[in-house]
Amino acid sequence: MKKLLRIGEASQILGVSVSTLRRWEKEGKLKPIRIGKERRYDYDKLMEFLGQTADNAVAIYGRVSSADQKK
Repeated sequence: MKKLLRIGEASQILGVSVSTLRRWEKEGKLKPIRIGKERRYDYDKLMEFLGQTADNAVAIYGRVSSADQKK
């Protein structure tokens, strides 16, 4: 049986706001299961989505630590 999460629970797992989840639904990035007017998110699909987004994340860090390096 699938574990279905409410939108608030899904947003906490993904570390995003509820409005971001709603926007992702409109953009087709992450589709919830509709039960009446409520959105439910399949836990396994959220884990797959996290795996995809973690691979695509890029962090860039730059630092200038002295006046000589600024030149």
